[in-house]
Amino acid sequence: MPDIRRGTVRAALRIHAFRLMFAGSFMSNIGTWMQNVVLPAYIYNRTGRASLVGLFIFAQLGPMLVLSIPAGVIADRFDRRKWLIVTQTVQMSFSFLLFPLTAGDADITWIFAAQLGVGIGNALNAPAWSASLPSLVPPEDLAGAISLNSTIINGSRVIGPIVVALLANWGVDTSQVFLINSLTYLFVIYALWRVSLPHLAAVGSDEGWRQLTTGIRIARERRVIGRLVLSLASFSFLSLPYVGLFPAVARLNFGIDETGSTYRWLYATWGLGAALGGLAIGTVLVSVDKRTIIRCGFASFAVFLALFGVADTRLLAFLVALPLGIAYFGTTTAMMTVLQSRLAPNERGRVMALWFMAFGGTVPIGNLVFGPVIDAIGARWVLVGGALWALLLARWCDVKGLEGSAPDRSHYVVEPDDI
Repeated sequence: MPDIRRGTVRAALRIHAFRLMFAGSFMSNIGTWMQNVVLPAYIYNRTGRASLVGLFIFAQLGPMLVLSIPAGVIADRFDRRKWLIVTQTVQMSFSFLLFPLTAGDADITWIFAAQLGVGIGNALNAPAWSASLPSLVPPEDLAGAISLNSTIINGSRVIGPIVVALLANWGVDTSQVFLINSLTYLFVIYALWRVSLPHLAAVGSDEGWRQLTTGIRIARERRVIGRLVLSLASFSFLSLPYVGLFPAVARLNFGIDETGSTYRWLYATWGLGAALGGLAIGTVLVSVDKRTIIRCGFASFAVFLALFGVADTRLLAFLVALPLGIAYFGTTTAMMTVLQSRLAPNERGRVMALWFMAFGGTVPIGNLVFGPVIDAIGARWVLVGGALWALLLARWCDVKGLEGSAPDRSHYVVEPDDI
């Protein structure tokens, strides 16, 4: 077999266990993004209020703020495989519950409760899942594994809306999409039954409640970790509200009906850009210093988000959506690569809990805050304000400056003694 460059996606895919988990997760995430594209549109169509869409995004992602840290402790101290099977089953059950609730146009409160159940399962699952995938590949192939994990998320963002559009032409309604999504969890549950995840030693000698603060301590003691987490938290809060409020942005800025095929194709175009941005980190940009990519990515994102905010035609919206997606997930994937490469394997669960609090947990707060603002004044200034903040982060998130002139270390994982 020809030599494969270490750190690439091809190198990561050589590992059978990683391939199996990758395939199962990819199929499951297609279902998840089918649900993610139709549920906000369903709620906005029923209520016409961006603030309520923001509330549902909070139900999906808000539990990460409360549960990520204890979930990270569980990820680092208990059998991850069994725990992941439980959390996937919880998400599957509540996703299935959305099927009869939306079929009968049940009270919004009951639909919110089911979505909250999905969010709780996701919050308990995320740190363990994110910490497990990199442990299946050698440290030198970490960048490729993280790049593929980003591709799972964003490739499904592309395929999910396309599948929804095709199914709609065949008579499949919104409620049936939730049924299909619940069944896709079986793919990842099957993969988890087939693989063995490595057992990791505990981090230090902390006991009891101090286990909950280990990730915070690591972030405080290591400047790069802390800077990345804080940058991501503020970026998610101030620059990414448009992600959850996409139906309102599409209708108010471009006159696009959130229940129609044009909306799904616009969402898929942005999702395609995000998939390409994440994939690029482990392919065409594998040899580029990830610290440089972070700063350039924030600057590029600022430009394209501003253009997306001021665009007033559907054509311009489609033209900008692709590079906006590339900049968005290329930047965050580079950040995650740098973060995980500076953590020992048995530290990842705890610190990745902070990462998901910053990435997933603050997005719904931004939706809650900016949803009513969009209802009151429209979406344009919200997007332009987010672009200005991203531009500031391009200067502040200077990992290379914090580490001095040392070479980029994103190709290997450091041990605690290296810090």
